[in-house]
Amino acid sequence: MNKRFLISVVGMFILSMGFGYLIHGVLLAPGYRALPDMFRAEQDAGNFFPYMLLAHVFLSIGFVWVYVKGKEDKPFLMQGVRFGIAVAFLVTVPMYLIYYAVQPMPGDLVCRQIAFDTVSVIVMGIVVAWTNK
Repeated sequence: MNKRFLISVVGMFILSMGFGYLIHGVLLAPGYRALPDMFRAEQDAGNFFPYMLLAHVFLSIGFVWVYVKGKEDKPFLMQGVRFGIAVAFLVTVPMYLIYYAVQPMPGDLVCRQIAFDTVSVIVMGIVVAWTNK
């Protein structure tokens, strides 16, 4: 673990938390509020925020680690896009499809979750590629 790795992890943490808030706390929040039996109440959610932070720490470390181990000596932009798409196919899309299969989530909400989070991991892929070129 070197300085660049740590800077990348911090950057991914900030991006991940920021995108998470924008996507789930702002853009999709009305859809979530329409499903009160499926999500924690806002008052209760704060008690679990440390787990959210921990999840984003693990996500950030794994995201950078996997990218660094698999990067090639090629231009960063397309490597970042490719990596982001791979992460979306490996994690984002299957996760929301599994949730859709086991929870009574509205299909349009699931499609928006997939679309927004796919865009976010592609942007994160570009940033991690740029910081590790």
